[in-house]
Amino acid sequence: MVTPAATRMSRLRWTLVAAMLLSCGSSITLVMLGCQQVPMTNRKQVLITSEQSENAMGLTAYQEVLKSEPLTKNEKTTEIVRRIGQRIAAVANRPDFEWEFNVIESETQNAFCLPGGKVAVYTGILPVCENEAGLAVVMSHEVAHAIARHGGERMTYETAKNAGKSALSYFMQKQDEQKQKIVLAAYGGGAQYGVILPFSRKHEMEADQIGIMLMAKAGYDPSEAPVFWERFGSAKTGTAPMEWMSTHPSDAHRSAALRELLPQAMSLYQNAEQKVGLGEPLP
Repeated sequence: MVTPAATRMSRLRWTLVAAMLLSCGSSITLVMLGCQQVPMTNRKQVLITSEQSENAMGLTAYQEVLKSEPLTKNEKTTEIVRRIGQRIAAVANRPDFEWEFNVIESETQNAFCLPGGKVAVYTGILPVCENEAGLAVVMSHEVAHAIARHGGERMTYETAKNAGKSALSYFMQKQDEQKQKIVLAAYGGGAQYGVILPFSRKHEMEADQIGIMLMAKAGYDPSEAPVFWERFGSAKTGTAPMEWMSTHPSDAHRSAALRELLPQAMSLYQNAEQKVGLGEPLP
């Protein structure tokens, strides 16, 4: 027997599905065409943006960052970053990317790679890296985000989340105002902690997995990867948020996962055309 409550729930589910499809281009065909596989992991993903548009947005954002952030004057550091970057780019299997590598003078412990291969490293991360292989851990991780199109995937899920909230607002418009607030607040919280943040953590772990393979192929000792995350965790000050409330997995979790991947990565490292090992100490 189908109850009125079941009918309402079924209607709500289909309203949400319809809203998500509309947000993805108003057709099931577009969603199906957006199904891709992540390089090296073969995980299936759905994307509603073209790679060309992502690369164009990446270039615009990169140019804006370089206009507002000072580049380092340390030529040795820039030379090392570009050398590492070119070695990683050579094994990333993206000859269509217009690779670019720059170093930003800032205490920020960060780096990024935007769609299309636009890479920047902040000098604040260099002391934690210690050597070329440590920096290769960071840079290969960021390159992995770009070649896996994590940015486009996040845009897809954010669009679906916002469309779902709009659908709920429409469905609840005749309900008690307080009930509307409760349902919408619960949906927003559920989406934030149940989908968006875990999905971000999945992206980080996937970028770690792809990254350690890239650095190994590029000739950098992959055993430095788990060691880097241990150093990075030790260098932090203050209390970190609980992992389930964070966009990133814990440093200990990352280090442990990377150690499990070491046998596979070491095999790639042994077959690398030129082995760099740990490389030079960073200036």
